[in-house]
Amino acid sequence: MPFLLPEDMRKREPRSGWHGRFFDSAHMSFADYTIEAGSWIHEHHHPNEEVWIVLEGELEVSVAGETRKVGPGCVAIVPPDVPHSVRALTSGRALIADYPLRPGF
Repeated sequence: MPFLLPEDMRKREPRSGWHGRFFDSAHMSFADYTIEAGSWIHEHHHPNEEVWIVLEGELEVSVAGETRKVGPGCVAIVPPDVPHSVRALTSGRALIADYPLRPGF
C-alpha cells in the first residue's frame, strides 16, 4: 500500500496529552503526535532505533542522560536500548519513526 490517508491510520492516546496517528511500512513504525503542553513520556528504552522530528512547539528531550530543548526542524536520534524521555514545554506536533518495525507501537 504506497499511500495512506489520515483517516485510515490507527488513532489512540497512549499517554495523557499524546494524541497519535500510527502507521507502519514493511520495516518501520511511525507515530504522528499532536502533543498537549505539560504532557510527558517517562524514561524508557526499547530495542528499536527511534528518530524524533519536531514539527511544531518545543519539547525537552533526554537521550542517555543528555537533555535538550528542541523546536521545529530539530531531530533527536535515539539509538537502540538507550534510555530516553520527552516532556512537552508547549503544545506541539512531532513525527516519530522506529526501525525496525515496532509491533504494537
